[in-house]
Amino acid sequence: MSDVAAVVREETPFHRFVHEFAESKLAVAGFVVVAIIAFLAVFASVIAPQNPYDLAQLDIMDGRLPPGSVSADGLTFWLGTDDQGRDMLSGILYGLRISLTVGAGSAIIAGIIGSALGLTAAYVGGKIETGIMRLVDLQLSFPAILVALMILAFLGKGVLNVTLALVIVEWARYARTARGAALVERRREYIEAAECLALPRWRVLFRHLLPNCMPPLIVIGTIQIARAITLEATLSFLGLGVPITEPSLGLLIANGYQYMLSGKYWISFYPGIALLVTIVAINLVGDQLRDVLNPRLRR
Repeated sequence: MSDVAAVVREETPFHRFVHEFAESKLAVAGFVVVAIIAFLAVFASVIAPQNPYDLAQLDIMDGRLPPGSVSADGLTFWLGTDDQGRDMLSGILYGLRISLTVGAGSAIIAGIIGSALGLTAAYVGGKIETGIMRLVDLQLSFPAILVALMILAFLGKGVLNVTLALVIVEWARYARTARGAALVERRREYIEAAECLALPRWRVLFRHLLPNCMPPLIVIGTIQIARAITLEATLSFLGLGVPITEPSLGLLIANGYQYMLSGKYWISFYPGIALLVTIVAINLVGDQLRDVLNPRLRR
């Protein structure tokens, strides 16, 4: 009897999902890296050797020290310092917090808006669907970075402004994905049964249609987080992203760019490595989620 129960437990959807996800060692490694990065970002104020943006903790005499240097106060700068004497390790930890907040926050908000519009377009149809999809086509016809630059040129710098700009440029991808998935589910028996029971449209949409459209939305959401982090880093590097008082990885890279040719490589190099590792790890997880949730795409 216990053997039968064990087999049943192993065949549950959750166990099957974990087993299939774990088939890719790279995806597991990416998930572990993402978990570590998220932990470091959340507890940056506790883990970081200093608050790199507290003027009382900075000394201009510690500016541009190479990795492994020790300050007069006995603090070891394992990754060196920038031109203002900020500890690069602390700056990266705080920068990860901003980059992940903007990336994940914009992806979640854009996902909610885009998914709701996409589901509505597929379920209602008619002029509403035509209007929503023409707006989606118009949005996707412009480069995302160009639209974000124009929005931030009008709104100005700031974490909230960058998040809003990324939501505006990313929602259309969710809408198209949600509509495509909803069109497949639209004529299934469970939807027709819900309609026969005269359930409200909102209940059919969000209680019956949405859960069955979640797999592709989860996949695109994971990938969009990495894309949003990349866009935010690009905007901050160009000087239109987050302000210097709320640094992200992109801004840290930009701060050290002018010193690259003078040999002060670490000011940009280490934030760049942190950004690269974060993007690659998230993409590895997203690729494996795509293969697990849609076996037809399995390579």
